[in-house]
Amino acid sequence: MKAVQVVAFGRAAEVVKLNEVPDVGSPGPDEVVVAVEAAPINNSDFMIIAGRYGYLPPLPATLGIEGVGRVVARGAQVKHLKEGDRTLVPTMHPTWTERVKFKASWQRPLPDNADVRQLSMVGVNPATAYLLLTDFVKVPRDGWVIQNGANSATARAVIAIAKSLGIKTVNVVRREEVVAEVKALGADVVLLDGPDLAKRVAKETGKAPIRLALDVVGGASTLNLMTCLAPHGVVVIYSGMSGQPFTGSPLSVIFNEVSVRGFWLGHWYKTATDDAMATMYGHLVPMVASGAISAPVVGSYGLEGFSEAIAKASAFKGKVIFTPN
Repeated sequence: MKAVQVVAFGRAAEVVKLNEVPDVGSPGPDEVVVAVEAAPINNSDFMIIAGRYGYLPPLPATLGIEGVGRVVARGAQVKHLKEGDRTLVPTMHPTWTERVKFKASWQRPLPDNADVRQLSMVGVNPATAYLLLTDFVKVPRDGWVIQNGANSATARAVIAIAKSLGIKTVNVVRREEVVAEVKALGADVVLLDGPDLAKRVAKETGKAPIRLALDVVGGASTLNLMTCLAPHGVVVIYSGMSGQPFTGSPLSVIFNEVSVRGFWLGHWYKTATDDAMATMYGHLVPMVASGAISAPVVGSYGLEGFSEAIAKASAFKGKVIFTPN
């Protein structure tokens, strides 16, 4: 069985290899074996390769943190899946390989008529978007959320999920040329980032109170979001695309009691119950199947094309998907 693995931490071109690995074997009583159909390349994979992620596996390690495939074998105690069903692979389970084996608990069959490449991406970006919107601040229907990096994959999902929850979005971008693209996704307000952001947000929203800000950029953009928040608002930082340390306003923190939180999906999955998983994916999978949530895909590759696939994904112009089977 083949797998794309990282053999040392460093530059992808030097440390990522296609290796032969032992087959996963037969499933245990509560396990399934799944033939991987599609597995995306995420920014997290690049961080793992570089040795800069929150979790670093022992080496050599098969890469990939999400995916989808067909059940080819199941244990006698598995109730909700049968052979031939398409299902999600648990997030953080390595997927850049031909077959995987895992305990089947919350997983359910996925619709056959959905785009398998889009389904393969449910576990990270849409899941992050859903939890950012539901786990930190209870935003009422017709309430507002503000986010930066609004053309990123997670932010696209935020727009769609917020709309499904009756929440309005202010979407901040850094380039004029992506404004129309983000508006076409269903964004309520799209604005260019800048130090006067708070004034422009107040004008566009009728000075509506905003108590949740989602930060994927960092640097000065975090400060710009913070100044848009109402008292007791929360800035949630879930990535740092700019590579710069975030900046904030001491006055907002002291006098308006604005707080800053961090979010990593890996922490959530460690403690999430099967019911929480089922509720989240019950909301997300139909949205992906209908096309309400989608991410641009710029290429699909077999495992043998791993070098080209990784190089293409590193340009961050859209998602690249491995299709091992």
